[in-house]
Amino acid sequence: MRTTVRIDDALLGELKERARREGVSLTTLVNRILRRGMEFSEEGSGRSRPYCEETFSMGEPSVNLDKGLALAASLEEEEVRKKLVRWK
Repeated sequence: MRTTVRIDDALLGELKERARREGVSLTTLVNRILRRGMEFSEEGSGRSRPYCEETFSMGEPSVNLDKGLALAASLEEEEVRKKLVRWK
């Protein structure tokens, strides 16, 4: 189906550039973007709840976390020692 839609010049330029990069026609790209927009708006009011992960207290850390690189180096050294012990 054909219809006339007025698209802002700057937006049209961005759409054409994206279509060129993706190797698709402008029509295909516009249809895909409109379809995604329609699916998003059908999910409710268009606003989804922000993701919120439940957290748990793990207590105080057993090592000083202020010196992250030193901690990483000591853990790496520990792993190397374990490997050397296994090779003996």
